[in-house]
Amino acid sequence: MAKDTDNLLVVPAAPAESPLDAPFPSKRMLVNLGPSHPAMHGTVRAVVELDGETIHGMKLDIGFLHRGFEKSCENVTWTQVFPYTDRLNYVSSIMNNVGYAMAVEKLCDLEVPERAQYLRVLTSELHRMCDHLTLVSAMGLELGAMTVLIYGMEARDLIWDRLTELCGARLTSNYARVGGVSRDMPEGWGEKVERTLERTAEMVDEIDRLLTRNRIVIDRCRGTGVISRADAIDYGFTGPCLRASGEPYDVRKATPYLVYDRLDFDIPVGTNGDNFDRYLMRMEELKQSDRIVRQCLAQMQPGAIASDDPRFVLPPKPEVYGSIEGAMAHFKIIMEGIKVPPGEAYACVEAANGELGFYAVSDGSGRPYKLGVRAPGWNMLMALPQIMEGRMLADLIPTFDTVNMIGGEVEQ
Repeated sequence: MAKDTDNLLVVPAAPAESPLDAPFPSKRMLVNLGPSHPAMHGTVRAVVELDGETIHGMKLDIGFLHRGFEKSCENVTWTQVFPYTDRLNYVSSIMNNVGYAMAVEKLCDLEVPERAQYLRVLTSELHRMCDHLTLVSAMGLELGAMTVLIYGMEARDLIWDRLTELCGARLTSNYARVGGVSRDMPEGWGEKVERTLERTAEMVDEIDRLLTRNRIVIDRCRGTGVISRADAIDYGFTGPCLRASGEPYDVRKATPYLVYDRLDFDIPVGTNGDNFDRYLMRMEELKQSDRIVRQCLAQMQPGAIASDDPRFVLPPKPEVYGSIEGAMAHFKIIMEGIKVPPGEAYACVEAANGELGFYAVSDGSGRPYKLGVRAPGWNMLMALPQIMEGRMLADLIPTFDTVNMIGGEVEQ
């Protein structure tokens, strides 16, 4: 006899859901980049909120190089401030010297001899080349092109050799003084500079061939780290980062100082405001600085390298060692400091990263009452969270490089 169960339809059990098809639980996470991280150069901590590899928020934490610049300057004489300025942007220190000296000279109503002005421009442009070579080399290295670092460091070291011969220091090249510069060009130094420029130009051309048409560099830099012209102006950008966004502002052209109005050079301007344009700005400015240095060497005439005003400039060594008046003048300037007339003044230069300004306040004593610095890197760093919003984490590396944050000036 048939059982009732013989006619039942057997329904196979539903297969278990595969773990691979299940939605993957995820959440945003906070990641610390730096300060002990190659991309942050030991000077910045970035707290990044990530959704996968996409940045949805960033908080920057600075202060790892803070030196108390203003308070340090208030406790030394006006002349003794110069070594502190060297360590603002320590990759192009002579431009820091020159900006500070111009602010003090404005307070003192002091005229700087023509030869000293040429020497200031010449050495500033050599240091601009050092700064841009450092940036391009570091960017190439962090994008995987180590050969670029080798070429860039060779060129930079050759320039440093020339600066060492001039002022005795490679990195923190303390050269400018209130009223002029510390010493004149050594014999044959101009010819050595020209030979160095020839070799540097070869290295720059080699870097150009390695990077500018490199598919990896183009993919990593073009269209990344973008900031519009309007936003760059709102944030107070200056220098190559502003010009890369399409605004042709350069202190050397807008408010010419020293002998820049006698020199023929071009100001490169970009259109996209991205990492690639900021890289191109530095590459072109290397060539323009070469032009400026050569013109300075050609135009410079023999003459004094410092003012002869005994109130602000140390007397020549023969007078110090050979007369009581010279010895007393030297002693009073060294021990008491120059007596800068009461008042306040602002002077700025077109440093490698943009407008570097010094706001000096004097109460008539031998020491600064206040000394503020308008550091160009601060504005660019302030915009970094907006620039990186919605971008990939990998885009932060070339962006941080082309912004070129220098902790010494940003944190003062």
